[in-house]
Amino acid sequence: MNRRVVVTGAAGLTGLGADWPTIRAGLEAGRSAVRYFPEWEEIRGLNCKLGAPAADFELPEHYTRKRTRTMGRNALMAVRATELAVEQAGLAGHEVLGSGRTGVSYGSSSGSTDALAEMAHVRVSDNARKVNATSYVRLMGHTAAANIGMFFGLRGRVIPTISACTAGSQGIGYAWEAIRHGLQDVMLAGGSEELCPSHVAVFDVLYATSTSNDRPEHTPRPFDADRNGLVVGEGAATLVLESLDHARDRNAPILAELTGFATNSDGNHVTRPDRDSMARVMRMALERADRAPADIGYVNAHGTATEAGDVAESLATEQVFGSDTPVASLKGYLGHTLGACGAIEAWLSMEMMQAGWFAPNHNLERPDPDCGRLDYLMGEARALGVRAVMSNNFAFGGINTSLVFERFEG
Repeated sequence: MNRRVVVTGAAGLTGLGADWPTIRAGLEAGRSAVRYFPEWEEIRGLNCKLGAPAADFELPEHYTRKRTRTMGRNALMAVRATELAVEQAGLAGHEVLGSGRTGVSYGSSSGSTDALAEMAHVRVSDNARKVNATSYVRLMGHTAAANIGMFFGLRGRVIPTISACTAGSQGIGYAWEAIRHGLQDVMLAGGSEELCPSHVAVFDVLYATSTSNDRPEHTPRPFDADRNGLVVGEGAATLVLESLDHARDRNAPILAELTGFATNSDGNHVTRPDRDSMARVMRMALERADRAPADIGYVNAHGTATEAGDVAESLATEQVFGSDTPVASLKGYLGHTLGACGAIEAWLSMEMMQAGWFAPNHNLERPDPDCGRLDYLMGEARALGVRAVMSNNFAFGGINTSLVFERFEG
């Protein structure tokens, strides 16, 4: 059984806003969510003092203390993004949510770090007084997926994707597979991540972060010869995926069709990307979408603004697509949102496809010649009437993902 899978709802929380019109306005204005955190100066040994926090968002009154006590910021953003997507899909209060035919596939790099601090206090201070009844639920790797399931009363499968920078894209991909093969009719899929200086410190020790603390608006610089490292961000995004038959039965809005997904692994190094594995995952996604490289009108790149990542990804993309397909990364605007980036970037790639308008790479002025020859979007946005887009992500552990979205054509 290979059922068609469509997107009927999509929403998220990002550094540029919590809805597509607001985010597009930010992209058009060339705004960056990156800012300097003076309070991080007090953290000894932390070189990067930059981050890209999610824009302020409001919680409705039904987000009571009782309903949110198991949610750290990570899960809270995930649940709110999911609620907005469910509302757009017309599924709020729908019986299918609790029928067992709706599941959740959602990822993050980790749970909330404040809960981790509560648990770590037991070992550091030999004192368990800071641990409470919700500490572990806020800490656990599948906190976003579990809290989404509880908030919406889901009875279907729960698929946690805890795979660093591919967590969101794997969440969407595994949801696609669950519906495609008839295991579920509806899936709530995506990824979330909260900003914490501990995440910045991880990349700091790998010499992967930007130290342009006095120029936050000019960093990160994916694919640029003068790149100086990544900036960690935060946010969440959720896609509501349905089988085409289920969506048609309820006259649901159809935003796009998800036609291809692939994931693989390098199998050789935790942090050193492998261009051949990257190219292979793109080809696998194209094969599952039954599309040729020429059918893809835009490639949304992972684009971390690190030398090893940018070069390997660019050469892999050129290997598959040649030099004529438009390529851009959104991390120059939003920072690297880790477990959320695969979902946020897939959502915004789909929105740009629908609008026929694609944002340029932010801060890209002089492409690194080591990145080969690609048609990087630079300077101004580009109007493109494309049928299909690809969104790619690559993670620590050598995990690679590729998603193909297409305009829905009946």
